[in-house]
Amino acid sequence: MKRREFLKTSAVLGAVSALGAGKESLNRTSLAAAEGTEVAVAHGADFGKATEKAVALLGGIEKYVPKGAKVAILPNSQSKNPGAHTKPEIVRTAIRMCQEAGAGEIACLSWLPEKYWEATGLGKAVVEGGARLRIIDLKDESLFRALPLTRGKVLKEAKIMTPFFEYDVFLNLPITKDHAGNRFTGAMKNLMGLNSPTVNRFFHTGDFKTKPDDIEHLDQCIADLNLALAPTLCIVDATEFLTTNGPFGPGEISSPKKVVAGVDRVAIDSYCTTLLGMRGEDIVMIKRGHEHGLGEIDLKKVRLREVEA
Repeated sequence: MKRREFLKTSAVLGAVSALGAGKESLNRTSLAAAEGTEVAVAHGADFGKATEKAVALLGGIEKYVPKGAKVAILPNSQSKNPGAHTKPEIVRTAIRMCQEAGAGEIACLSWLPEKYWEATGLGKAVVEGGARLRIIDLKDESLFRALPLTRGKVLKEAKIMTPFFEYDVFLNLPITKDHAGNRFTGAMKNLMGLNSPTVNRFFHTGDFKTKPDDIEHLDQCIADLNLALAPTLCIVDATEFLTTNGPFGPGEISSPKKVVAGVDRVAIDSYCTTLLGMRGEDIVMIKRGHEHGLGEIDLKKVRLREVEA
């Protein structure tokens, strides 16, 4: 497949690239909708192998990353506590798979200081894996691009780090876990890692940990943000994660030893809620994402594929 042909396909997959910059990226038919929503789950103690197996169930990384493509990767690196950050071996494996597919530049983007990446071991995994760690200076407003959200219910404008638009492929690598406010965080909420912290502060209006209206506000903002950003592929760390005192921890840990992959982040989040004893319908953010047309919330309509790694 030629590069230009792939980028057209990426638009269907939901990739954000320079071709779609400045528009709400999900006003289009996704591959998930065209082919039926599919979520892949690999189980095993070798988390790198589980990552490979999950992506293989979807058709392999080559389906999403063409030769020469520039790849942006977004792990969760916000806390060093166990069960609070994406496992380094999952990130390392994602980088290696992209390299084997013939990708060009591979970079992890973040506005979190490098000390967070060092504390979690993710910085070492990125550099030793042969990728680039790009830390964005929060004080430089020119490094964030304003994107109007005409379909946003509460959030009317996102501010996405400008270097993100240099990349052809976007791999979203969150960890699923407890959240003190809306009870759950995963693929959808991870996209706040590309949005300006100044805008993110607007999400946390009032007492978002206890008051229903403030939780509704937070979750609607996250769903609205997802109108601007569409991952090419999500690879979710559900190997071990916080079930209490999230998102930073420390807290109680559950260890399903699973890696979850797919294009439809609503379906993925809906599945991952079951690992915390809930349903997608229990989480306002996931319901609002479904209402925006971002994906499927009903797991009965999702093709779930599982494998031992």
